[in-house]
Amino acid sequence: MHRTLFDTPIVNTLLRAFSRGFLRLNGWTVEGSLPPEARKSVLIAAPHTSNWDLPYTLMVAFVLRLNVYWMGKHTLFAFPFGPTMRWLGGIAVDRSRSGNLVAASAAALQAADGPVQLVVPPEGTRGRTTHWKTGFYYIALEAGVPIVLAYMDYSRKVSGLGPVFTPTGDVDADMAEIKRFYSGIKGRRPQHFEAG
Repeated sequence: MHRTLFDTPIVNTLLRAFSRGFLRLNGWTVEGSLPPEARKSVLIAAPHTSNWDLPYTLMVAFVLRLNVYWMGKHTLFAFPFGPTMRWLGGIAVDRSRSGNLVAASAAALQAADGPVQLVVPPEGTRGRTTHWKTGFYYIALEAGVPIVLAYMDYSRKVSGLGPVFTPTGDVDADMAEIKRFYSGIKGRRPQHFEAG
């Protein structure tokens, strides 16, 4: 995995202090902590309904002392913003190309030295969708790492880490259980998110 602002000395400390202050001033509460067994994990980023989710997610990650990487549309990484987006933890994904993103992501998680959390929005889009993609599930299953149910509830201004979930291989039953956790959580644009 490439170097990010989460493992850049001094910058990391300054951004953690800024993030904590900004969230507090804007009325946000950050809950939870990453248990030792989830040092390498896949974090669900839900609901994902707005461009604001990325900066808020990064700030919450600083407060919780996470080492996150996230997947974004390859167009976000075009010149001149590519190096900055990668430094923010971004990994470019070209949705038009068929490739084995699951296998590549799982291999990267397994090969990483030290803690790493891969953030994946299950909706795959900020627009309205009633179908969750299962890529995050299969990445965790193939890498042998747990899934952390991370959330951002704009209605209550609460964000953080929920339960740690170990995929069993029964994708239908597991997805139903995961979605139950998100049923009462509201995104910035609640009309775009449906966990049911």
